[in-house]
Amino acid sequence: MSTEEANSMTDTTETHESEAAQQGAISDFGIDTTSRSTSEAIRDYWSSVRGGELGSLPALLGLIVLLIVFSSLSDSFFTLGNLANLLQQGASITIIAMGLVFVLLLGEIDLSAGTASGVTASVMALDLIHGGNLLGGMGDGVFYVFCGWLVLAVGLSLLMRLWTGAVLSGIALVIALLGVPANAWIGMLLAICVGASIGCITGYLVAKIGIPSFVVTLALFLVWSGVVLQFIGQGGTLGLRDDTIFQVANGNIGTAGSWILCVVAVGGYAALVLNRHFTRLRKGLVAQPTALVLTKIGGLALLAAVATFALTQNRSPSTLVVIAGVPYVVPLVLVLLVIGTFVLDRTSYGRHLYAVGGNKEAARRAGINVEKIRMSVFVIASSAAAIGAIVYSSKVGSVDPNAGGGNTLLMSVGAAVIGGTSLFGGKGRLRDAVIGGAVLAVIANGMGLLKQPSAVVFMVTGLVLLLAASVDALSRRRAATAAR
Repeated sequence: MSTEEANSMTDTTETHESEAAQQGAISDFGIDTTSRSTSEAIRDYWSSVRGGELGSLPALLGLIVLLIVFSSLSDSFFTLGNLANLLQQGASITIIAMGLVFVLLLGEIDLSAGTASGVTASVMALDLIHGGNLLGGMGDGVFYVFCGWLVLAVGLSLLMRLWTGAVLSGIALVIALLGVPANAWIGMLLAICVGASIGCITGYLVAKIGIPSFVVTLALFLVWSGVVLQFIGQGGTLGLRDDTIFQVANGNIGTAGSWILCVVAVGGYAALVLNRHFTRLRKGLVAQPTALVLTKIGGLALLAAVATFALTQNRSPSTLVVIAGVPYVVPLVLVLLVIGTFVLDRTSYGRHLYAVGGNKEAARRAGINVEKIRMSVFVIASSAAAIGAIVYSSKVGSVDPNAGGGNTLLMSVGAAVIGGTSLFGGKGRLRDAVIGGAVLAVIANGMGLLKQPSAVVFMVTGLVLLLAASVDALSRRRAATAAR
């Protein structure tokens, strides 16, 4: 045998040994490399549903039922104007609910998110009305306490090494002390940063001091209600006449911009899903059938195209005014959804968050900084509440002493839970809040078109929330039984 033949046989042997070792490693770690057909994928999905893994399926089915019921009872429900109004009505609650998903994933609760949003809205309004002079708007005593609060938030964030909270709280402090001239964008940034500072204090009390989140946030619910009243005054109202603020919830993207948004959104989703799909196929990991993946992308593309076409039609009741295009709140919610989903699904922070929500003690023993994770979710929730407050204030055009009060918190928590986020922690996605927010918006809108009194709307909403919580509890029990 020649030297070249011997080397060739050696290379072949090493290749087979390498492949065998790789297959052995895959087997050792339990990685599923079995390809599935479409029918097998569907069968596996229904098997997981029967096992209690319902996800957002009940909310989606409920949303479809509600759409059918209200469209059959009201001729104006499926009009272009009402559909656009639906998107704008539910945006603020949906955004606050998206932030609360992070808190709920740990099995915690934030009862102060609603009134905290009212604080951020009132600070933004004071800044705009008084030309950036918060000292003049709040008065000396209140202003110095406000700045002290921001300093405390910065200090606690640095102590916990939560750099994002420290930076955002510091930005709010700088804007307040410098008296930056009134500007809508600066005002909105100030509101978000103040929201983050609120989350820093709340999170520290829960994570480091160890006070139950229910007690802390219930107390702060009352505190922030008083702060809003202090900022605005009994019976007062802070009007928002800035055009940029007004456009946030009431403006629309032009026709060309709406179609660009549609193409970018669908194209980005398709690129992400296909890249992940073919990457798994190349690595020999289990993946959904390609036909099923393409069907999902095609269905989303069709739905997005139909919605964009409908929203780009003139929906103005007057012939003198043209109202067309996708509302600005749609890309806002989409951007927050994409960023939040990426954080939860594709970062170590997201994996740590699910780990802490699933088993806090196991996560601690695995080396995860549980206290920092717990504090961070309240910062995220309060910052999202501030964005929701901006949208709501833009919609109504003012901030009053009841800002963030009433049913704001209940609807936000309800949106997350109705969409499929578990109250017990460890299970939920950001899209759950979007789906749940859509359900609540449809209920409120449909009942309004049918001229039902507020009492009926509250009872129906409460029953839907109770049903969602019951489904969550039963599905967890079924999943636990199936795992035995």
